[in-house]
Amino acid sequence: MILDTFALHGRVALVTGSTRGLGQGAAVALAEAGADVALLDRGDASATAERVRATGRRAHLLRRDLVSAGPEELAGAVDETVAELGGLDILVNNAGTIRRTPAAEHSAADWDDVLSVNLDAVFHLSQAAGRHMIANGYGRIINVASMLSFQGGILVPGYTASKHAVVGLTKAFANEWAAAGVTVNAIAPGYMATDNTAPLRADEDRAASILARIPAGRWGDASDLQGAFVFLASSAASYVTGAVIPVDGGWLVR
Repeated sequence: MILDTFALHGRVALVTGSTRGLGQGAAVALAEAGADVALLDRGDASATAERVRATGRRAHLLRRDLVSAGPEELAGAVDETVAELGGLDILVNNAGTIRRTPAAEHSAADWDDVLSVNLDAVFHLSQAAGRHMIANGYGRIINVASMLSFQGGILVPGYTASKHAVVGLTKAFANEWAAAGVTVNAIAPGYMATDNTAPLRADEDRAASILARIPAGRWGDASDLQGAFVFLASSAASYVTGAVIPVDGGWLVR
């Protein structure tokens, strides 16, 4: 039955940035589809773990700060997931940060912090997870891109650069690993009601201009992405790789 191909029973996922928002939504959705979930965050993801366990699945907390975590520490997080949950089949690189300053004033520290979380961690976690997945002949890596993977944005040069690069990494890994049974795709959320967009939503003029351009007529939320996460994590998407799927209420086609 076709619905069976969307099930994730017996799978293990690792989700970054999982305390709230899109990462929490992804973790809960994967658990509801049958996966056990490791939750990597610099904050306390206990609330997400409780929601995962409420589905009958296992959860494991990984406390890591992606601003400072290097390749060995991130490889260690993958190894810990395998040891605690019995494997690793799905990696969701969701964690992200943003700094809003004019390009002429964008500090080196802001640039480094944004690239560390949004790009370096994606590369190192994907590389470590990919080695394990290749050895097992199966894997799903899902990166969280952005509308600013396609556009330039305003006041966010570091974020824009990182999200363009995430799409490039998605395609590069997809090319190399497809034959090994590992797919690598990205989801590009539109304007979501999350902490990252709180300053935009607090600016009445900017919020109104954004909303006016969204054909769906509303900001998105974490639940709008859950179906895409489950699809790309499942066997139903076994012939989908290197794709960037916008979930944006029609923003890009306006």
